[in-house]
Amino acid sequence: MRIVIGEDSALFREGLAALLGELGHEVVASAADAPSALAAVLEHRPDVAVLDIRMPPNNAHDGAEVAAEVRRRAPEVGVLLLSQHVETRLSVELVATGRFGYLLKDRVLDVDEFVDALSRVAAGGSALDPEVVARLLAGGRDSLSALTRRELEVLALMAEGLANPGIAARLVLAERTVESHVGSILAKLGLSEGGPSEHRRVRAVLAYLEARHGRAG
Repeated sequence: MRIVIGEDSALFREGLAALLGELGHEVVASAADAPSALAAVLEHRPDVAVLDIRMPPNNAHDGAEVAAEVRRRAPEVGVLLLSQHVETRLSVELVATGRFGYLLKDRVLDVDEFVDALSRVAAGGSALDPEVVARLLAGGRDSLSALTRRELEVLALMAEGLANPGIAARLVLAERTVESHVGSILAKLGLSEGGPSEHRRVRAVLAYLEARHGRAG
């Protein structure tokens, strides 16, 4: 994969670049602030841009703003946001577009999981940190009261970006059982008809992300 890194911590930025290089990926550019990161992405058009959510010049949600701009101007580029802490004010519009991930920085330490997330994002999928999903899911339970506990577990893993085989392995279920749960989730959320299956899965995930986003204001 060709990757651009946007991260203001020189130590983390250089360490991440070295790790990705050792794994056979090409870091085509790195940047320490949001404007430079955006310029690098638009110039190099990488497979994935790995961006810290909090970057100069404002050290607020500059990375997320870069992600939104990348999605508008270079929709073919995957975006993986990194955050030190769980921040539930994540833009649900970015999740809906695909090619998007949001992980806690500690997740980078699990190299296999991190690279798997990068690969899913580069391939057009999503990769949401389990802790982020858990926080969002907890905040949106009222709107999902019709779902069973198992269906909520399946929905949470859908939000992480897992396909049915991955969900089946994680929950130790038969793949056909997972398919049944997914069908039930889509039906209960009024998404059982209309549009490709993958699109309906994303809309199901958004059902509770939007519920939590609405509460956050």
